[in-house]
Amino acid sequence: MATKIFINLPVKDLNKSVEFFTKIGYSFNPQFTDEKATCMIISEDIYVMLLVEEFFKSFTRKEIVDTTKGNEAIICLSAESREAVDEWVSKAVAAGATTPNEPQDQGFMYGHGIQDRDGHLWEIMYMDPSAIQQEQTEVSVA
Repeated sequence: MATKIFINLPVKDLNKSVEFFTKIGYSFNPQFTDEKATCMIISEDIYVMLLVEEFFKSFTRKEIVDTTKGNEAIICLSAESREAVDEWVSKAVAAGATTPNEPQDQGFMYGHGIQDRDGHLWEIMYMDPSAIQQEQTEVSVA
């Protein structure tokens, strides 16, 4: 079964959010963009819908999480290398993000994260492909 992922996030100022994520290197689908929302393209199968808070509220009866006090999710993306992790975080910080945590280095896996201008937590991680292959081999043998 083919699957595409659409993550919906509330934002306070759509234009500033688009500006922020553009500086990190993402593009947007103009076909799904208006004054209430935009579709940020992460990959061929992953998209983030940035929705102005009032529009976001029309999809749920729950309150929007106050990201200064709590987290609704941590969105984690993969990178091609450790250097790509550091580069992505550097671009995000230069665009106005903060880094709530130090990088995590577990040898075979390296990651770091940012908090965007709306308080959403994003992580980016690199995992050594040989570590993944070794784990899959161990599981299939068992």
